[in-house]
Amino acid sequence: MLDGDDARLSAVRSEIRTKMGDAALVDAAAIVATFNAIDRVADSTGIQIEETKAEATADLRSALGINAFAENRGEVADPRRPGSA
Repeated sequence: MLDGDDARLSAVRSEIRTKMGDAALVDAAAIVATFNAIDRVADSTGIQIEETKAEATADLRSALGINAFAENRGEVADPRRPGSA
């Protein structure tokens, strides 16, 4: 979300620490790291998104260009579109 913007990252960290405390910053970092790890494990095992989740997130994934990541690897990004690779 911050896309390499170190100044903005520093400002966000500072704001979290000021408003919520150091523990909240540590918790936030741990949550981000955990989601990053889980996503990498799912990607490496080839787990595909469930059809119900694909339907519920179709607009968001389209707006963010998320399907392009899988499709660029020759994978089916959306099980509702079998030939989408």
